[in-house]
Amino acid sequence: MAKKKGKAETEDLATTVAPEVEGPKGYVPRPIPRIIAVANQKGGVGKTTTAVNLGAGLAELDYRVLVIDLDPQGNATTGLGIDAHTFEHSMYDVIMRDIPLEDCIEPTSMKNLFVAPATIDLAGAEIELVPAFSRELKLRRAIESVIDDFDYVLIDCPPSLGLITINGLAAAREVLVPIQCEYYALEGLGQLLRNVHLVQANLNDGLDVSTIVLTMYDARTKLADQVATEVREHFGNMVCRNIIPRTVRISEAPSFGQPITVFDPTSRGAIAYRELAKEVSGGAA
Repeated sequence: MAKKKGKAETEDLATTVAPEVEGPKGYVPRPIPRIIAVANQKGGVGKTTTAVNLGAGLAELDYRVLVIDLDPQGNATTGLGIDAHTFEHSMYDVIMRDIPLEDCIEPTSMKNLFVAPATIDLAGAEIELVPAFSRELKLRRAIESVIDDFDYVLIDCPPSLGLITINGLAAAREVLVPIQCEYYALEGLGQLLRNVHLVQANLNDGLDVSTIVLTMYDARTKLADQVATEVREHFGNMVCRNIIPRTVRISEAPSFGQPITVFDPTSRGAIAYRELAKEVSGGAA
């Protein structure tokens, strides 16, 4: 019964969003620099984990990568080993006080990997942005000043569809959506894609949903396989071939302030994110 309901929900979602957002016809190298918003309004889907570890995987491939943490929880910041007491400026200052983004960027322990950190102050920015002039484009202007220094900018958006996420989508050129291989996996995805379409129509006509990443895959369950199959059926080439497994080591890595590729380089999770980085980059020079 559960399987039947899940499939019906997936089919309804596909017919709802498919006409609005057209995905790529296959993986071809996109021009660098690339600005990718990692977004999903549903929490706990591996969004920050994917932003951090995909960034680390791309850095290992000798791309210069900037991870912008837009989540007030600051998980991408701590997950990359940056202590909240060691930096002077954060993304709150960039968005609300127009501090140059270059003054906010911190190096990580990995070569080629940098982070623009977040603090809890960002939680108040949602309300403070309401009366601000050109409030949706603040991040885009900030990124324009540093984009020539990086090959990839990964924007870790908060699990909501407020003004902070809208800033992320308006600044990005493409959207990467992590989807966990569990029941209700597609819950909220329809609204996210509709919002992408609205941003595309009103603020950023170059934006598209380029990539869907299946996360938290547990090969021991039949449900995970069913979800993966249904997502591939309905979203085709937008779905990456490489799937991120559910592993204890991936969950442990953030508490040590390291990406999984550094924390446990030979683990299944590290291998999966390295392969994902190769797939997302498409071999672009």
